[in-house]
Amino acid sequence: MTVQFDRIALIGIGLIGSSLAYDIRRLGLSGEIVISTRSAETLKRAEELSLGDRYTTWSAEAVKDADLVIVSVPVGASESVAKEIAGSLKPGAIVTDVGSTKASVIAQMQPHMPPHVHFIPGHPLAGTEKSGPDAGFPGLFEGRWCIFTPIAGTDQAALKKLRRFWETLGSKVDEMDPEHHDKVLAIVSHLPHIIAYNIVGTADDLEAVTESEVIKYSASGFRDFTRLAASDPTMWRDVCLHNKDAILEMLARFSEDLAYLQRAIRWGEGDKIFDLFTRTRAIRRSIIQAGQDVDAPDFGRPHPLEKKA
Repeated sequence: MTVQFDRIALIGIGLIGSSLAYDIRRLGLSGEIVISTRSAETLKRAEELSLGDRYTTWSAEAVKDADLVIVSVPVGASESVAKEIAGSLKPGAIVTDVGSTKASVIAQMQPHMPPHVHFIPGHPLAGTEKSGPDAGFPGLFEGRWCIFTPIAGTDQAALKKLRRFWETLGSKVDEMDPEHHDKVLAIVSHLPHIIAYNIVGTADDLEAVTESEVIKYSASGFRDFTRLAASDPTMWRDVCLHNKDAILEMLARFSEDLAYLQRAIRWGEGDKIFDLFTRTRAIRRSIIQAGQDVDAPDFGRPHPLEKKA
């Protein structure tokens, strides 16, 4: 594989950042990987894992002479990072991010980006409930979507180069308006996580159900909710605060649909319940056909009693 960028700076080294580091190294996409994170402990762990070539707690130092800068921090920290790196960015450098709210990230970062760099907001739709540098693994982005939300006047050559980078990682690339992206993600990602946090919190609050019973008798439905609810609290707190309008709109719609289902159950309207469940089942099948999940028990997760091949 041909080197695409002489130097890549990764600002933040959690699940996405560390997975990027693995793939950049594996595919030979850069001559040098520089890693920066504010936590000295996290940085030390990244070095123990040999995720980069140089390590620093100063993001301004990390981006010096970098051809590609990827900001992988909670969206609420985007502005502080932008302020710190702005004066050290190389002319012609591409600056992108991986945040799941785009309008807010653009509002935070764009005013601080110097005119001699190419700021291209992005969002890879890939991840797990794990966080930190130990959570990363090669191939995370294979077959997943990466959405760009280019701002007005974006350099097309830089956009093409960044697209090629993500496609080399195995991603499918699309472009959206930032506000449209935020509305789409509110329903396909943000709302499911919020519901999961709330359901697990409700179970935890029920005095009639002890913690041991919740754990002991967890059926597949509740167990899979706990997987979502185990996601990074800092990241999801910031998502709620920085995509507030779209999330509140989707929560209102969800509440109306839930009230409809509640009435159907109360009045024994089995036809309405059956029609809804049939319609939603078809969406699950469409997701599998689109290659965004596998049609296997427990999402294809291995079981302890399965024999190893």
